[in-house]
Amino acid sequence: MKSEAPLAARMRPRTLDEYIGQEHIVGEGKLLRRAIEADRLFSSIILWGPPGTGKTTLAQVIANTTKSRFVTISAILAGKAELKAIIEETLERRRLRNERTILFVDEVHRWNKAQQDALLPHVENGTVTFIGATTENPYFEVIGALISRSRVFQLRNLNQEETGILIDRALADKERGYGNKRIVLDPEARAHLIEVAGGDARNALNAIELAVESTSPDAKGAVHITLDVTQESIQRRAVLYDKDGDAHYDTISAFIKSVRGSDPDAALYWLAKMLYAGEDPRFILRRLIILAGEDIGLADPMGIVVVSSAAQAFDFIGLPEGVYPIVEATLYLATAPKSNSAGAYFKAMQKLEEEGQVSVPRHLMDGNRDAAAMGHGKDYVYPHEFEGHFIPQQYLPKRLLGTYFYKPSGEGYETQVAARLEMWREAQRKALGITKVESIPDLSEEKIQEMKRKIR
Repeated sequence: MKSEAPLAARMRPRTLDEYIGQEHIVGEGKLLRRAIEADRLFSSIILWGPPGTGKTTLAQVIANTTKSRFVTISAILAGKAELKAIIEETLERRRLRNERTILFVDEVHRWNKAQQDALLPHVENGTVTFIGATTENPYFEVIGALISRSRVFQLRNLNQEETGILIDRALADKERGYGNKRIVLDPEARAHLIEVAGGDARNALNAIELAVESTSPDAKGAVHITLDVTQESIQRRAVLYDKDGDAHYDTISAFIKSVRGSDPDAALYWLAKMLYAGEDPRFILRRLIILAGEDIGLADPMGIVVVSSAAQAFDFIGLPEGVYPIVEATLYLATAPKSNSAGAYFKAMQKLEEEGQVSVPRHLMDGNRDAAAMGHGKDYVYPHEFEGHFIPQQYLPKRLLGTYFYKPSGEGYETQVAARLEMWREAQRKALGITKVESIPDLSEEKIQEMKRKIR
């Protein structure tokens, strides 16, 4: 049965030295590793992480290391009756042999509250040391009383280097893997397997097993695994997309420029390419939030609201359904009126650099501290006491009066802003006797990028 088991099962690590990934919890010197190696796992733990990250494997490593009795049950198949039988046997072994028991419950989130409540007293009194494994957030899916008596360890997807080590080890291992076969794995095929596996060890090993077992040896007896074979094995086509290379930056650039250019079809195409290739959706959403402020602005103030809500919705539901709020935000921004008037900030920043800092006019200063002694805040007029909640008065330093950084666009909601703003500016000019007006010209994109780099 061992020889006929799937590759992922055969290659399951047996010791901590064979275990790949999760250095943040089982790396050298880490608390959990020390407890396992010393066989001093007295506190219950919950292993939380995506599929294929090694939760069950880590439990089996503990089983191989500990001198305690190790019992495994699946929350999908076992209920209160099975738990009761295990507890009775555990108590009998403890009475006769003084033998400790570690109980591993796989998919513990599948147990309802009553089933989890049935386990609680036996964890609380030390009858069993509980290890739970779950792909769901335990703070939502596991009862609070059980959480409070356990230490939660969060496992992460394997990185690309770790997935590569896993694949190489399976091809080289003569006892449990394919080390007794001549296998040639093309570099691009290996890279595709690593990318599409998405940090899921089981997914990667299943794919390499299917590729090897379905490919006939060539005339020299070698099994040649090409990119085409791996694409069929893992059922996804390779897309030119290196997350750290030109394809990554070129694709996100094409996506943002398509949204900015009001082409929803092109935007959807580049979005599909990024998500298909495994791009982090949060990276895409962050760029859309930037675009909403930079390229939509007040032409449609709902743009930043829509994409911020999409980001929140994605964090709440994740993939695959989380693609819908991303698509909605993309289409909304691509079809919204455009304005880059928020770039007026960089005009003000440039003016500040050119002329240096200027003192705040006295009537605008905080009057809570120095009003009596220094006159701070004196003569400030409160706009809400006047009709229209506006009264013309000085807000810029005196030598900058009549300087206009912000120029509303003639698009969408900003047309209303432009009409109000011109009325207010005209009233201010008359009230303050401003005769010279300076409207700061738009900065070049190169200049804006240069000034962005100065922001910390």
